[in-house]
Amino acid sequence: MNLAGLKIGHATDEQFHTGCTVFLCPPNTVASVDVRGPAPGSREAMLLQPDKPIQYIQAVMLTGGSAFGLATADGAMRWLAEHDIGHPTPIRPIPLVPTAVVYDLFMNNGQHPPDAERGYEACQNARDTNVAQGNVGAGAGVTVGKWGGFQTIMKGGFGLHSMEVDGVVVGAGAVVNAIGDVVNVDGSVLAGARDANGRWLVEENPYRQFPNLPQTPVGTNTTLVVVFTNAKLTKIEVNRLAQRAHDGFAIAIRPVHTTHDGDTAYALATGQVEASFDLVANVAVEVVAEAIRNGVRAAAAVGPIPGLLSDT
Repeated sequence: MNLAGLKIGHATDEQFHTGCTVFLCPPNTVASVDVRGPAPGSREAMLLQPDKPIQYIQAVMLTGGSAFGLATADGAMRWLAEHDIGHPTPIRPIPLVPTAVVYDLFMNNGQHPPDAERGYEACQNARDTNVAQGNVGAGAGVTVGKWGGFQTIMKGGFGLHSMEVDGVVVGAGAVVNAIGDVVNVDGSVLAGARDANGRWLVEENPYRQFPNLPQTPVGTNTTLVVVFTNAKLTKIEVNRLAQRAHDGFAIAIRPVHTTHDGDTAYALATGQVEASFDLVANVAVEVVAEAIRNGVRAAAAVGPIPGLLSDT
């Protein structure tokens, strides 16, 4: 799978079902972000806005642990600094590591969230081939289908997908922690809310109305995506690419961008080939949707929470 010059690394706490995932960027990678949702947990998000002058970053970190997990960026900064990688300043290079979190504390009672050591470990594990998917890294403790209540959920995970069209590479990595169902291309449910007999709840509740009791608090569900390309794009175009990535969210998750979700999309352009922005954006929508689907396809059961990997 072509990662457009990036390397992706996981650090996974298998005992407490949490972890982090880093995207290490080649030099001169242009980045931006589009955040949607009521309670995002993030670091360096303002730096990536299109009106800010800094163009390049060195890594993106996706992590479990809610706001506690932001500490993983410290570990990534340490690893990058040891390799003399960072934004140049008069004194020393400063690694720029935008970070976003998912809320996975239900899996571990909030114990042992990912820390700086996990962030450092993820960088050590980064590779550009054979990147693991499913219950790894930031996907270790995530779930989907929570709109029907916690008794209906299934396991989410980390998914990856990329395509190459006429030399233009477009790919995406996704941490799938949605309140909604993940759906197939035809709109049928792939993984999501189901009853004790395995029947999809949407069959009796086509508008996916949440239960009367607030079983899923606001801000505890977030799907995170990093979409990447080898195209040469400006920071404004990269910001538009992050916006377009949310079309892929809407194709693969129902419902999406609800009051209960903090969905966030990063976009990275490594600047290796000339390409039409519209081609990159159109392909990005498809790869984001497929990365989200792959996140649940590769997810295994954890305790009583079923996963597609063990259900097939």
